Amino acid sequence: MARTLLVGADLWRSFQRERGVVSAVQGCSFKISAGENIAIMGPSGCGKTTLLNLIAGLDIPSSGQVEWPGLGSSDTLRPERIGVVFQSANLMPALTAVENVKLPILLGNGCEAHARALTALATFGVELLAPKLPEQLSGGQAERIAVARAIVTDPELIVADEPTGQLDQAGAAILVDRLLAWGRQTGSAIVVATHDERVAAKMNRIWRMRHGKFESMDERPACTGAG
Repeated sequence: MARTLLVGADLWRSFQRERGVVSAVQGCSFKISAGENIAIMGPSGCGKTTLLNLIAGLDIPSSGQVEWPGLGSSDTLRPERIGVVFQSANLMPALTAVENVKLPILLGNGCEAHARALTALATFGVELLAPKLPEQLSGGQAERIAVARAIVTDPELIVADEPTGQLDQAGAAILVDRLLAWGRQTGSAIVVATHDERVAAKMNRIWRMRHGKFESMDERPACTGAG
């Protein structure tokens, strides 16, 4: 049986807005195990990003509990145990591509940071962009570099928010296939929020959300082809 990395129990996350309290996540319970590939789908505003932030330990639930039995306590998760890909690439504008990718290693264990950063860039076919600044990159190139930054510490869980949003269909397929291949090699779990059914079809579980709740949590054989 695969090792349990994370357990969420009856999670709620509410925010105070001008029109009142808005509950972005409502009573969600789930488990994530090592090696799983999960797509979270649903319309904009359904709670996908909020749920990802709770999974990554970037936010605290209003009620309910998140535990990381296979990863450690919430203050030791990032960047070494959980890699995060934000909806916007969030690259540091003053740093080159390779320096952006090195950053999580330098925040943790800085040994061989440059070589590991180049390897991560090569995983997604953007090693030639290593000396470029973010302003010199296209949106799709920036997304690939953001994903490379997320894997550079060899985390046991990747949480990615719309990582293919700036890519065309072919580019999205290549990025996801390479990310899944990395996951198979390392045994890491991957959780991706996406609107793209083609991306979701490559995952072995699909969680569909609406109005902050799970509509379904399907387990299915993954299609790993590039098409």
